[in-house]
Amino acid sequence: MCLKYDYMIKIREATPADAPYIIDFQLKMALETEDLKLDEEILTKGVQAVFDDSSKGKYYIMEFDGKIGGSMMTTFEWSDWRNGMVIWFQSVFVLKKYRGKGLFKELYQYFEEMVKTSSYRGIRLYVDKTNINAQKVYKAVGMSNEHYEMFEWLK
Repeated sequence: MCLKYDYMIKIREATPADAPYIIDFQLKMALETEDLKLDEEILTKGVQAVFDDSSKGKYYIMEFDGKIGGSMMTTFEWSDWRNGMVIWFQSVFVLKKYRGKGLFKELYQYFEEMVKTSSYRGIRLYVDKTNINAQKVYKAVGMSNEHYEMFEWLK
């Protein structure tokens, strides 16, 4: 919980009751960042699968003055080079009215502290090349994109 601002920001693990928010946020994010309309039925099943099996990932909620303002999912990657797990941020979304108010910064600092005090080895995320605003936010918290370029093949 953060009291550095004139308002309160809270980061918490999501519960199944948060699924409607997460689904709504993911529909909005895909449309906003990639002009992609997701199939809501498939998305709903995908979100539920994470709640049903935590080995797939874990959702977190960002609250702003007691209101849900965003969400994110974490997944994990084993790094043989680092002999430990790297946390991946995925599906990061903050509602427009809460952007620029420190929600992602608090989220990042929450996980940065977790990595510093645990066996985790780092934090990674990917971002659409055209999502310049998000890239600025990630750089502002100290992340860099200087090491890797991502390639993919998706069905």
